[in-house]
Amino acid sequence: MRIFIKNGTLVDPSRDFEGRCPLLIDNDRIVEADSFNEAEADRVIDAEGLTILPGLVDLHVHLRDPGLEYKETLETGCAAASRGGVTALVAMGNTKPPVDTAERARAIMKRAEKLPVRLFQAGTLTMGMQGETLTDMEAMVKAGVRAFSEDGKSVMNTARLYEAMETAARLDVPILSHCEDINLVRGGVMNADRNAERLGLKGITNAVEDIITARNAIVARETGCRVHLCHCSTAGSMTILRQALAAGTRISAEVCPHHLLLTSDDIPGNDGNYKMNPPLRTKADVDALREALLDGTVSCISTDHAPHSDEEKTRGFASPFGIVGIETAAALIYTEFVRTGQMTLCRMAEKMSLNPARVLGIEGGSLQPGSRADIAVFDFEHPYTIDPAEFLSKGHNTPFTGKTVYGRTKLTLCGGRTAWEERI
Repeated sequence: MRIFIKNGTLVDPSRDFEGRCPLLIDNDRIVEADSFNEAEADRVIDAEGLTILPGLVDLHVHLRDPGLEYKETLETGCAAASRGGVTALVAMGNTKPPVDTAERARAIMKRAEKLPVRLFQAGTLTMGMQGETLTDMEAMVKAGVRAFSEDGKSVMNTARLYEAMETAARLDVPILSHCEDINLVRGGVMNADRNAERLGLKGITNAVEDIITARNAIVARETGCRVHLCHCSTAGSMTILRQALAAGTRISAEVCPHHLLLTSDDIPGNDGNYKMNPPLRTKADVDALREALLDGTVSCISTDHAPHSDEEKTRGFASPFGIVGIETAAALIYTEFVRTGQMTLCRMAEKMSLNPARVLGIEGGSLQPGSRADIAVFDFEHPYTIDPAEFLSKGHNTPFTGKTVYGRTKLTLCGGRTAWEERI
């Protein structure tokens, strides 16, 4: 099927291009469009007033399936992804049971073949996520796993982590690292600052993240492993990241929209939609994250999409950690950074599509002829209000309810097939 998209603004970070340009899709590939007669297309899309980006790639998504399907399923999570302009995602392995064998990974990826977007399953580093016995990483890679993560926990046994990083280096797959010293959490539920004192809640210090970030960077440097720091939230982690990059460590990092837009000062009270891990930090931390994002130290934006049931999140700060974000990330980043002139659309697409694809080692982030036809078309001109009742995710747990943003997804194509469409 040939789809011809005309009159839109095309944004291609792979060639640092932004401008009006036609786009021609032939089955699952983008092809040269300059001399094409639109009368020969099977479908013509007039994208006047719309912006065409390469499909977004989210390195950090919790789909809760298997075992916790009341929170999310592969189907609902991937539908939500397509509505957010995401065409590829990494599903974390902290399911029930965890994805700690090749057989479990293969079963999920078999189901994923029928989904509207590309799902890449992360394998866990240790059996049962208990932090001691390593999984058969080689068997999982042969089964199709492209990354490993103990997300939700850190491997606290440094010897085990060292062995895992040695294996990952040999297999040339990244480890997506959740940096948290569990021995220092001590029952904390939000950032350790004046707001925790105001609300009478136990705090989580920056050291909880910074200590493991430093350790993992050191081990990555020694082993040659590619390590990707998940959901960075502290100024200290940015200092460690800069030092590791300067030393030649094979390291990259992501930040999430909520850690870029909110501080602990924004927490209104005992509201579970503001409980996440890592927690919302101080303005000084947010400023450091923004600086690192804008100067290129942080290369990726991911969501840490973490759905929970409505009932669970009514428990305030006694509720589980996590918020949803895969349907709102692009709009939040565009509204906060691009619309205000702090970032170009090319840089946004680079951090939400091209760079994440490179971390994972997959096709993505390009609209050049020959590229896979993973495409997201956005309306960045008209505002809308975030309303969880509209979400395709089962989770409605977001602190951004009622926020006015720009960037409604109008069309998502994955491999040239329609994954999501709102009437253009």
